[in-house]
Amino acid sequence: MGSWGFSLFPDAAEGGGSFRSAVALRPGGWTGPPSDSREDAAHRARTKVRRFCAANRLNRLGTLTYAGAGNHDPAKLREDVGRFFRRLRGSVGGPFPYLWVPEWHPGGHGLHVHFAVGRFIPVADIRETWGAGIVHIKLLSDLPVGSGTIDEARRAAGYLSKYLGKDLDQGGQPSGLHRYEVAEGFQPVVRRFKGETWDEVLDKAAAVMGAEPTKVWDSADEPAWDRPHAIWAAWS
Repeated sequence: MGSWGFSLFPDAAEGGGSFRSAVALRPGGWTGPPSDSREDAAHRARTKVRRFCAANRLNRLGTLTYAGAGNHDPAKLREDVGRFFRRLRGSVGGPFPYLWVPEWHPGGHGLHVHFAVGRFIPVADIRETWGAGIVHIKLLSDLPVGSGTIDEARRAAGYLSKYLGKDLDQGGQPSGLHRYEVAEGFQPVVRRFKGETWDEVLDKAAAVMGAEPTKVWDSADEPAWDRPHAIWAAWS
């Protein structure tokens, strides 16, 4: 015995769920096989980045670099980028959603930042606000005909996710900083459903979305899957 749970993120047009047996639901019950916590953390981060970007239609990708010898201090990077987005809010006239990911620049030139926004901001304003080096930004428009802003945002999330597995550790010393940062107040809303079967919870999600999902992944189709039965669904 047991039940299905499904978490739908309507603005991101996706959701996922799994089956939990009665044993797993009891205190001290089965918790699943041991996992690589580092790998799991990177997977969770990629999922959250995708949902945040999709929900807020972040379809413009940018890069911030440092001039000269660059910046090799992750804590300073966080301060600089935080200041940059606070000033940019003033430039555009109020809060707006964004997400940024740090990366060590190849060749020992220090840190730089990849970021995504969902609105047009003149590059001159971004360059003046950053003021520390080179700035680049582009709209992701090279998608198949018929693609919308949510497809562009998912593409942006895919680019940013490439850097999530790269920690800010240097010389074996962990930085203690997050893999990514987002604007406060723009987290996607979640709706949770329960049911006896996965068809039941998926039907409930489809009713909210007003259509059947365009993509469905089922762990039952994965021969090596050794965790509770899980599903994932997305809408275009």
